Amino acid sequence: MRASGRLRDDRLDRAMLELSGAANHSLLWLATAGVLALRKGQSRRAAVRGVAALAGASFTASLVAKRLLPRRRPAADLLPPGRRLEGRPTSSSFPSGHAASAAAFATAVTIESPAAGAIVIPLAAAVAYSRIHVGVHWPSDVAFGAATGAAVGLATLHWWPKLPIRADLPAPRVEVPRLEAGDGLVFLVNPRSGSHPVAELVTALWPKARIVTSDGDIVRQLESEISGDTLAIGVAGGDGSVAAAATVAARHDLPLAVVPAGTLNHFARDLGIFEARTVAMATESGRARRIGLGSVTVDGGAERWFVNTASLGGYPPMVRLREKLEPSWGRWLAGAIATVRTLRRARPLDVSLDGEKRRIWMIYIGNDDYRPKGMAPVVRASLGTGVLDVRYVRADVRFSRARFFLSLLTGTLDRSRSYQQCDVTDLVVHSERPLTVATDGEIGPVGKRFEFRARPAALDVYGA
Repeated sequence: MRASGRLRDDRLDRAMLELSGAANHSLLWLATAGVLALRKGQSRRAAVRGVAALAGASFTASLVAKRLLPRRRPAADLLPPGRRLEGRPTSSSFPSGHAASAAAFATAVTIESPAAGAIVIPLAAAVAYSRIHVGVHWPSDVAFGAATGAAVGLATLHWWPKLPIRADLPAPRVEVPRLEAGDGLVFLVNPRSGSHPVAELVTALWPKARIVTSDGDIVRQLESEISGDTLAIGVAGGDGSVAAAATVAARHDLPLAVVPAGTLNHFARDLGIFEARTVAMATESGRARRIGLGSVTVDGGAERWFVNTASLGGYPPMVRLREKLEPSWGRWLAGAIATVRTLRRARPLDVSLDGEKRRIWMIYIGNDDYRPKGMAPVVRASLGTGVLDVRYVRADVRFSRARFFLSLLTGTLDRSRSYQQCDVTDLVVHSERPLTVATDGEIGPVGKRFEFRARPAALDVYGA
C-alpha cells in the first residue's frame, strides 16, 4: 500500500478513480455483457455465462466471505489526498467484491470466447488494481477476491458445460445436384417464423427457385409443389418448419437446403449453418453431408420424422398452454409460465418401455447423441450416429420431482435415481391412456403405442 501511495501520476489517479467507480454494483460488467449479447453465437453465450458468474461471485464474496472474515479497510492517510476515494465503503475489506466480480466475469467470458476474453481480462485486472490504488483494499483482499471470482467463473462449467460451436459430422460428404441460381429448387418460406422477413433474401440468392410461402400445412404444400424437374427442397424457418421440409425431402430422396430464420434454429446450429449465403454457395457447388433423422409411428399410422427431439408427457401440454398465453405475454415469458404450471399439474404416466413397465413423469427422445448427459440436453455431440438419446424422469421413487430438480441444480443428475438415460436404435412406448407426442416443438397425433426409430443416412443437407 505504501509503494502504491508513492506513485505519482495525476492522470493515472483520475483513471483509477473513474474505473473503480464504473465497476460499482457490477455496472461496468453488465454494460459489457449487453454489448457482447448484441452478437449471436459465442459472444452472446459469453455474455450469459459472464452474468451468471457475476451473480455467483457477488453472493460468495459480498454476502458470505465478508461476513465470515471481517477486516478493517486501509487507513486513508496511506495515500495522498487527491487519490482517495470519496464515500469510502464501510463494509469488510476482505475480500474485494470488485476484484471477485471482475475475475468471475473475465473468466466466464474467456471460457466461451477467448477473443472477447483478451479484451475483458486487462480491463478486469485494471479494475482489481484500482481498488488498491484508491486505497479501499489491501493487496491480499484483491488477490483473494480475484481467486474467488476466477473459481466461480470456472465453476459455471459444472452446471453449464461449454458447448462445441457445431456438432461433429462423421458422415462423409456426398454428391448432390448443383443448383445454378436455384434452378430446380422448391423453396418454402414460413412468414410466421422469427421476426425478420427472409423472402427477399431467398429470392436474391436463388433467383431461379420456385418460392412458396407457407399457409400452415408445410408437408402438404411441399408435396403439391414437387414435380419431375425438382432437384432439391429449401426451407427458411425455425425447427418446426425445417422438420416438416425434412420429412418431404426424406420421402422423395431429395437434398435439403436450410436457412435458419426462426426463433429457435437448433438443427441449423448443430449443422454449423448460420448464414443464408453459406447455404447458397453450397447449393452452387453441390456440397452436402448425409445425416440421420428420427421417426415415430403412432398406433401404426403414418411415419412422422423429427430432426431434433420428440417427447411424451409434460411437453405437449406445455406447448399448448404457451401458445395460448403467447399473444398476451410474449413467447419467452409465456413459455416460463407454461412450464411452471405444467410441472405443477403433471400426472404420472404408466407406460411400458420395450415391454418393461415404468411409471414416469415424461420421456424425451433425441435424434442422435445429445450432450451433456448428466444435465438437460443442450447440443448434439454428433449427427449421423444412428442412435436415439432416450431420457426420462421416474415417478416411482419418493419425492421424485423434488429430487430431480435438486439434482439438476447441483449438476448431479447422472447420479440421481429419479433420472434415466440410454442410447438405443429403436424404442416402443405403450401407454395405458392416450398421450400426445410432440416432435421438434410441434404437437403431433394422440395415441397409445409409439414406435421410435433412428434413421441413419436418411437426409442430405447442403452446406453441412
